[in-house]
Amino acid sequence: MRILLTGATGQVGSALYRPLSAVGNVLSVDRHVLDLSRPDTIAIVLDRLRPDLIVNPAAYTAVDLAEDERDIAFRVNGEAPGTMARWAAAHDVPLVHFSTDYLFDGSGNVPWLEESQPAPLSVYGASKFAGEQAIRDANGRHLIVRTSWVYAAQGRNFLRTIARLALQQRELRVVTDQRGAPTSARIIADAVVRILQQELAGDLFQDRGGAINLTASGVTSWYGFAIAIIDGMKQRGASLAVENVRPIATSDYPTKAVRPLNSRLDQRRLRELFKIQMPFWQEALEVELNTHFWVSRSETH
Repeated sequence: MRILLTGATGQVGSALYRPLSAVGNVLSVDRHVLDLSRPDTIAIVLDRLRPDLIVNPAAYTAVDLAEDERDIAFRVNGEAPGTMARWAAAHDVPLVHFSTDYLFDGSGNVPWLEESQPAPLSVYGASKFAGEQAIRDANGRHLIVRTSWVYAAQGRNFLRTIARLALQQRELRVVTDQRGAPTSARIIADAVVRILQQELAGDLFQDRGGAINLTASGVTSWYGFAIAIIDGMKQRGASLAVENVRPIATSDYPTKAVRPLNSRLDQRRLRELFKIQMPFWQEALEVELNTHFWVSRSETH
């Protein structure tokens, strides 16, 4: 099986490469090979590569910048997945696509279901919703993996930012009224490969396709996540500058794009359909902290 993996340099794309190799021959491509900002070129590239499965974690993820770059955000997150899905449907190739908690308005305290009505608050969320709609309209075999608060030991993300700032600043101010599940790219990749391995026995996503929520178990705030990161760094012997982490409201930290306050995603469908119980976010963080410290030492030598 030839598996086309997009977003090779991104967090989820990087995490997927090795485990996907257990499923088939991975063709890992970045924007230089498959440029999602140019949807009109996608079918030509796919005709040349002829994948048997497409896994698409590539996206425009600059949430605040998207407010000023609406056109490119919609090309990458909306039009490009639609073009990919239409090619896939025409060639009977299954597609795995990744989406986000930003589809929802963040109201209430109940986790969002796969069938909950999207009401994005930002351009980024609206562009991802457009991508989902385009994939469904293509009417091919697909799985849309919705996740949230993605991070990894490498790249630009909340874990790396807090780890850097804790070494430099005496006080940090972190939002406490947004709730969700910090989810490492590693556990996303592991779960997706487990799903694929189950589906390989038949026609991928013929009966168990559509949207699926996939996050770490448990819930916290960005403040709680930051405290856990700092405590983990202390346990690993890091000499930190930070002395105080102050919880603040979202309104005290204005951003160009509006963030949902409730990013919790219900995972009953994941458990019932694929028998997958995701690890708690604290367990996944321990693994990433160990990797982060190893990576950090490597980068300084």
